[in-house]
Amino acid sequence: MATMHSATRSFKTIASLLTVCAGLSSAGLLAQGAPERTLDEIKVEAVHRAEVGGYPLIGLDPNDVREAFKSIHTRDKDEWAEGFMGVADRYMAEGKSLEKTDPAKANADYIRAWHLYFFGRWPTDSSPKKKLSYAKGIEAFLAHARMMDPPVEVVHIPFEGKEIIGYLRLPKGATGRIPMVIAVNGLDSRKEDLTESFSAILPYGIGYIAVDGPGTGQSPVKASPTADRALSKVLDYLATRPEVDSHRIAMHGVSWGAYWGTKMAILEKDRLKCVSVQSPPTDLFFQKDFVVNSLVGNREYLFDQIPAMMSIFENVTTLDQVIDEFSKMSLVNQHLLGKPTAPMLILAGTKDTQVPIADVYKLLDSGDSPKEAWINPQGGHLGRQVGVWPDPRIFKQVILPWLDRNLKATP
Repeated sequence: MATMHSATRSFKTIASLLTVCAGLSSAGLLAQGAPERTLDEIKVEAVHRAEVGGYPLIGLDPNDVREAFKSIHTRDKDEWAEGFMGVADRYMAEGKSLEKTDPAKANADYIRAWHLYFFGRWPTDSSPKKKLSYAKGIEAFLAHARMMDPPVEVVHIPFEGKEIIGYLRLPKGATGRIPMVIAVNGLDSRKEDLTESFSAILPYGIGYIAVDGPGTGQSPVKASPTADRALSKVLDYLATRPEVDSHRIAMHGVSWGAYWGTKMAILEKDRLKCVSVQSPPTDLFFQKDFVVNSLVGNREYLFDQIPAMMSIFENVTTLDQVIDEFSKMSLVNQHLLGKPTAPMLILAGTKDTQVPIADVYKLLDSGDSPKEAWINPQGGHLGRQVGVWPDPRIFKQVILPWLDRNLKATP
């Protein structure tokens, strides 16, 4: 039996490698990009990031990560998901058993399970077991969300025969119409992550709605040059809510979400009071040279960035196709960069290898609308810097005060 198990694992490894290599080599560019991390390298780096609170392992216990890795022996996606689900299931079961007798401990268990399930589906739910891990992660998050005060309202916004699912929270005890923030995730984060982090804005008297960006999570639309229409629909929805001040709506986006935020700052400048974006790709990011030389095998990204990017587009399975789709997404090629924008805060790190700092400078230099910037000269993607400017510090000390100031500013 041991021989059969070993052979099965070897077959899975070969199959996974063939799938990735086929997508990359089809463009004749495999040799030009850096190699992806091996499984052993992923394990070492993931545990390290869990220990220092580094993305995408913020909030994960290193011991839980080590335990999951004991049952993961290949790069097979289902095996990866099963490893993390095995640990998460234990916390989920304990949370359910304690919900009535010890709700605080149950809530902690749900949070722990949610983080583990979501790392089990990371960077995207691209296999049956990863899809299951994602579904279980949503279940765990919603169990946690039921214990939030004020509560999370799950909203369903009709959209082109489908629906946009959003998580909406309003400040407790607020009177009068409430300013709001639309929060949009990046390539591999999800609306659940932003729902948790944006809890910190409620004491400012500001509410928020978190939605998955096009092509990610439960979004009803894939990424395309016109997919921003889904986010405009969220604006339409907020205008129907009597609690919301439709003249004081902001948007915040991270990475790919920052791309959508930048585009919305232009297209919806009359309906958005302000927009904050972290590491927004605008033009150079979408060019072939950057994709091949910086994104393939990128080490700032834990693993599989290009396959994750394939997943946000419709029927894209090769690097050639990614490059073709990217050329359509450039804000320069769409003739948008340089047009007037809503007031913007642009955050970035000069050492970002995932979105070129030149894209940020190009955005800052474009058009005639003044913009504010927070640039960390030692920062990487999103401006983050381990031990100095971690994600939570940037969010609480830079982004939230800016949103508060601009949403409450008088015309």
